[in-house]
Order: sequence, then structure tokens, then C-alpha cells
Amino acid sequence: MSTILFELGCEELPPKSLKPLRDALQASVTEQLNEAEISFDSIKAFAAPRRLALQIQGIGDKQPDRSEQKRGPAIKAAFDADGNPTRAAMGFAKGLGIEASELITINTDKGDYVGYEQTIQGQATTELLPAIFQTALDKLPIAKRMRAGSSRNEFVRPVQWAVLMQDSTVIDTTIQGHQTGTQTRGHRFHSPDYHNIAHANDYEELLSGLKVVADFDKRQMLIKNQVKALADEVNSDAIVPQALLDEVTALVDFPIALRASFEARFLQVPQEALISTMQADQKYFCLTDKEGKLQPYFIFITNIESKDPNQIIEGNEKVVRPRLADAEFFFLQDQKQPLFALTESLKNRVFQDKLGTIWEKSERIAKLAAFIAALMQQQGQQISIDETVRAGILSKADLASSLVGEYPELQGIAGTYYARLNNEPEAVATSLEEQYLPKFSGDVLPQTPIGICLALADRLDTLVGIFAIDQAPTGSKDPFSLRRSAIGILRILIEKQLPINLVALVEQAIKNYTTEEGSKIAKMGDTFTQVIAFLNSRYRAMYTEQGVSVDTIQAVQAINPHMPLDFDQRIRAVQAFSELSQASMLADSNKRVANILAKSEVSVADNVDETLLSESAEQNLYASVQQAQTAVQPLLEQADYTQVLQTLASLDEPLTQFFDNVMVNNEDVALKNNRLALLKQVRALFLTVADISELQL
Repeated sequence: MSTILFELGCEELPPKSLKPLRDALQASVTEQLNEAEISFDSIKAFAAPRRLALQIQGIGDKQPDRSEQKRGPAIKAAFDADGNPTRAAMGFAKGLGIEASELITINTDKGDYVGYEQTIQGQATTELLPAIFQTALDKLPIAKRMRAGSSRNEFVRPVQWAVLMQDSTVIDTTIQGHQTGTQTRGHRFHSPDYHNIAHANDYEELLSGLKVVADFDKRQMLIKNQVKALADEVNSDAIVPQALLDEVTALVDFPIALRASFEARFLQVPQEALISTMQADQKYFCLTDKEGKLQPYFIFITNIESKDPNQIIEGNEKVVRPRLADAEFFFLQDQKQPLFALTESLKNRVFQDKLGTIWEKSERIAKLAAFIAALMQQQGQQISIDETVRAGILSKADLASSLVGEYPELQGIAGTYYARLNNEPEAVATSLEEQYLPKFSGDVLPQTPIGICLALADRLDTLVGIFAIDQAPTGSKDPFSLRRSAIGILRILIEKQLPINLVALVEQAIKNYTTEEGSKIAKMGDTFTQVIAFLNSRYRAMYTEQGVSVDTIQAVQAINPHMPLDFDQRIRAVQAFSELSQASMLADSNKRVANILAKSEVSVADNVDETLLSESAEQNLYASVQQAQTAVQPLLEQADYTQVLQTLASLDEPLTQFFDNVMVNNEDVALKNNRLALLKQVRALFLTVADISELQL
């Protein structure tokens, strides 16, 4: 058992790709070693700005030997009547380089054959490794490869050196056009020369002495700990997004965290703008107080152990000041006119060529939001229609602001700041930011009633408009993010407990596209059908992500509820029903009932004639159905679907007895039709919640 070390030294690797490259390299080599049946104890990946490396501990010296059986012609064709080998047998033996006398008999289900069993020696690990590493490098997820100078070898960045060694010995080969050796390089500034690696086990310790923390995760933990310590010194919390942390970790070999500051006057600017520019442009970690308010400090990670850190701090403060000043300028420039005045320029900005301007979209949002607000009022919620309309009109105003022009991610956020500065009602101001929630899967939802109205109206308006112009998502293409919008609509209606019908919302959204000049939607009926079908199709994606089984979703979809909150309540009821001991039998019985009714050649009556119930089993089932109908009626009025299905579970025994003892397709037509009517009532009871026959239990 030995240790293998592989290192590829490059020019600085792209920081956002470093971690994925490390993981892909390790995964590929691990997979290839397992396929080659080369044993090893552990494999550790390293990744730093100028290197990717793997250290494989306890690796076997060679592949295991294996036996391979070669099968030749059938015995009858291999030997003549006297038992002598035929030309077929001798040709087979010659091809293997053996005598015919060495052939053995192989017994199979299809007869006996001649054959030969040979032992294939396993290859030495050192012979296989060069190809394994090169294959892994060739398969790395690199969007665009480059070549250095006249070299024909392509990689994400120019390669400068390659190390491949077993313990203290070089495995002599060429990788990415570079002859392998035992020499690596340290930190670009602190230790730029080549250094010899005495043993593969010394790699990490050697680099540590050369000011390179080669382990990505260890380097990241050093950064996190240093950042926290510096934040604690000023009683603040650091904002450390994982993506930014990964990127910063990939930029440095030897992380040194330093804290700097900026003028407190910049704090009048929306903190989201300051945070955005410091994170995106400078890769800084911003600091907030315990309430989340931005503080006039930032932490940055340097790659140099400086004798005078203050010079580096002053340099970073000098660099960030103009960026913060730009944000301040845009913010102050926007305040020269009220937020409402910005809506004027929206009249010349196109939302979509066939759907009009952003101003027209704002008007439609205001109308639809007011419609939703009226529905919420009917349900007892406190919400102002006038303020909702005002919020709708202002909803896209900040798109014309200088701040959003420079920082597009601040749309909605900037509007909220400007609305407060203009003394708009707080409910209006807050809703301008909330209209964009949820922004991604699992994101928070709008909290205020007006924010909910705007979020629903904005998404529904876009959904209807894009479907109307035949730009619906196809395959993986969804340029308008309609799938995400649809799930956002469903989530808001369900999680905010809003008993609102999708049909009413979509119809109103379509109507809003009609103006005095006519409608922008040519085929209203087709658009309505397509949008409703699209929204219904999103249930499956949403619930499977929550771990709900597909058959449960199909059972509810079969009855096509149009109210998302109602849909969700039915899903939860069917989930609970599936756990009952009677569920499997009742699901099978429902399938049987559905099949019998589907095959009926006559229209089945709704009512049962008690005088025709001749068998005790059908009399018992009818009595149970009558009791169930009475019991579930008040439960349905309360939408207590879980209790409805719990109640209907009592039909398990009488339904089983009915099928065991009663012939439905009786020769007496009157009896047959009456029994079909009874089964129709059973079916109708279950369909009040879901189509239980869809369950696969």
C-alpha cells in the first residue's frame, strides 16, 4: 500500500469554478479507480488559486488478477465421431495460442461447448494512473478551454507544472503536455520558486510552509473564523453568502482578513445598494448590527501577509469610496422628483412588443390587485382598495429610477425607499418590495395584504399575456420564468390561506387586457384554457418537491378543484387516508366500482329503489351509504376532507361484503340498474374529496 500524489499547477483558476472543478476531479478519479478495481483507503482533493490536486492514501499496487472464460464451438462440432478435434476446434485453440488438448468442456442451458479458462494478470496501478488522471481532466466541467502559446493541450487556464508520484518516486508520464515531476510551487509572492516534494504524504504540510493552505474547506473555515472575530470586535454580524464565501476562498492561497471602514454619511443610501456593490464588485463582507442595519465597516480577505496592513486597509477604503459615492449620487438624483413622476417615462418603455408598455402593465396590475383586494375584503381581511390601486400604479415606477438602472436587483426595494421618502402610506411602500416575492423556490412570501395582491396580480398578468402571444414555455426553455411564477401564485394562495378561485383570477386578468381600442388577446377562450391547464400542471412539481406521492396528486387532480387552498386541503386528507388500514382495500374497491360504472351501457340513475334491494349485503351497503351521506355533509361544508375520508373508511367492510355476495350484472335488468345506482352513490361519496381509485397502495 502506498500514497499517490497528483497536482496540476496552473495560472489562476476561475474562482467561481474552483470548487466544482475540485469536486468533479475527485468524483471522476474515484469512479475510474472503482471501475478498474484498484483498492484505496481514502482520496482527498485540494484546490487553491493555482492548483488542483489529489492525494490517494493506501492504494493497491495493482489490479486483482481475474479469470476469463472463452467459449468456442459446440462439442458436436468440435470433435468427430472418433473424438478427435475438428478444424473448428483446432482453429479456436490456435486463436488462443494453445493446443486443442488444453480445451475444456463448458456446460450451459443451451448445450455443451468447448472453451478455455485463462487468468488475466492485473495491471500495475502506476501504469493505469496517467490515463485515469488525464481522462478526469478531459471530463472536467469547463465551459471554454484555452491553449497556451503553441501548445495543443487545452485547459481552463494555461498549465505550468504537473506532479505525479508514488510515495517518493516520480511516475514518469506526460499530463496536459507537461512532464511529471516532484516539484511544486508555493505562494506567488511569498514563495514563488519551485520546491521539491520529498514524499507524497508531505504535500499539505510542505505547502503550508510555503504560505499555501491547499485544502479548500480548511481555507474557508479560516476565513469564516477570522471574519467572525473581526465582526465581534465591533459588536456586529457579518453578511457571508455561501456563493461569495466560495468565491473569496478560491481567490486566496493564504487568507488574511482585515477590517476597513467607510464614511457614515453613505448609510443614508439604501443599504441593499451599498451591500450589492461591495459584494459584487469588491468581494467584501458587509457588517450589520443585531437588528440587521448596515454598519460603516466591511471585511476583506487579502492574499498577502503584509508588514503594514494599514496600507492595504487604506487602499481598499480608497477603492470602495467612489463606488459608494456613485450609489449615493443615483439615490439623491432620484429624489429630485416624486416616485409617481417616474411613471411618466414608463409610458415609453415596452413591457413586451405585443403586450404594450410597462405603464399599461402597471394599470392592469392595479385593476387586478383591486379585484383580489375586494375578494379578500369579502373574506373579512382588512385592506384598502384605494391604497391597493395606488400601490399597483406605483409598482413599476422604480424601474425608471437611476438606482435601479445601475443596480437592477434593487427593483421593488428602491421603490419602497422612495415611497417612504414621499410619505406614501406604509402599506403601499412595503408592498412595492413584496410584489417580487417569492423570488425563488422556498423563498419567503409577501406578508402584507397589499403585497399579496400585487404579487398575485403581477404574475397572473404576465402569465396570461405571454400565453396569449404563444410564448408559453417549451421543454427546458422558460425565458419569462412562467413556471416559477405559477408556483409562486399557488404558494401564496395556499400558504396565505386564501380561498380564491383560479378561474376568477385568470378570467379577470384576461379582461384587463381589453381597452377602448380593443383586446390585446385575440383568442381569449384558448388563452384561458391554456393558463388554467398550466397552473394545474404546476401542482405536481410543487408537491413532489414536498415528498407527496404522484398517485396522491393524481387522485386530487382527477376531480379538478379550481381553488389552490382547497386542492391543498384535499392533498393532506388523501395523505392521511393513505395511512389507514382500510385504505388499500377501499382504493381497490373504488377501482372496481369505477370500472363497472364505466362499462355500463345505460345511463345510471342517481337514486336507489329500496324495494329492489333483495340481498342482505346490498341492503347493508345502502344503509351504510345513507349514514355516510348524512355524516359527511356538514364536514364537506367545513372543508374537513380528512374527517370525510376517515368517515368513509367505514364503508370498507360493507363494500367488501357486497362484492363477495352480490352479482351486479344480474339478468334482471331492474336489479342490475338498481345495484349500479347504489355503486354510483358510493363513487360519488369518495369523489367529494378525491378519486381514491388513483391510489397505488
